Amino acid sequence: MELDWLEDFLALVEHQHFGRAAEARNVSQPAFSRRVRLLENWLGAPLFNRDTHRVALTPAGEQWRPTAEDLLRRLYLGREQTRAVAEGFVSTVRFASTHALSITFFPQWLEAIEAEQPLSSAVSLVTDNMAGCERMMLQGQAQFLLCHHHPSTPVSFKPNYFTSIDIGRDILIPVSAPALDDPTQPRFALPGQMGAPVPYLAFTEVSGMGRILASTHALEGPSMWLAPGFTSHVATVLAAMARAGKGLAWLPVSLIAGDLERGVLVRAGEAQWDVPIDIRLFRPRARQNAAAEAFWARLKARAEQDLAGDQG
Repeated sequence: MELDWLEDFLALVEHQHFGRAAEARNVSQPAFSRRVRLLENWLGAPLFNRDTHRVALTPAGEQWRPTAEDLLRRLYLGREQTRAVAEGFVSTVRFASTHALSITFFPQWLEAIEAEQPLSSAVSLVTDNMAGCERMMLQGQAQFLLCHHHPSTPVSFKPNYFTSIDIGRDILIPVSAPALDDPTQPRFALPGQMGAPVPYLAFTEVSGMGRILASTHALEGPSMWLAPGFTSHVATVLAAMARAGKGLAWLPVSLIAGDLERGVLVRAGEAQWDVPIDIRLFRPRARQNAAAEAFWARLKARAEQDLAGDQG
């Protein structure tokens, strides 16, 4: 079995289309399809159902997926640790973070941790949308994933291979630019005025906050009141569009607190439209390098202290 076969398999799982997966892997579709067949022949089982509009995993493919993810993650981790030993690199704690949290939460959070005790390792942070961050974690390119999370919204990680801890709280609220004739009122408000749909600035499906909004009560009913006019996976882009008066958006308070204080953005709905969310850190259950394990131990100790303080 070749490493390319594992990466091809996971690319096809993600894209659910041979052409798009082949493009993502930078190979021709015939070569990509041939490598997938070689993997299936090696395993002795069909992994994909090719008769549907979207390529879907067979039961055998579902069984193989967590093994493929774990194998690839361990291979990349082993390569990194081997290089570090051979070349004398300083151990690095590697984070993947969604865009908004990399700006609004991560710097202050890491500063608070280092204020207690400086880290003895280097820190690396890579930002992407939620789908990209999940991919980095599954492929072993990051040791920790920082993201927003809601109980109604599943992640791609199998609980027997990954664990997590909540390290903060946030809330998604509907906001808009202020009305032109009254800066205390929203230009666009829920549940709409006179039955007319509200211009809606939406997160894409690859965004973690887009997934959360799609799976919570916030968007079950008001589709008749929302007219999607612009989409992005980046919260800062949607915030800029909302400030420009282009529509209404659900945005995290951690990102727009300053805008609300200045009146650049105002609430566009009552508290019933709010979506409380957690700020969560994921990691693989498999043991990582010493720096990552030491960092995780510190986080768990802090969480236990916070819990004891709340109970006291």
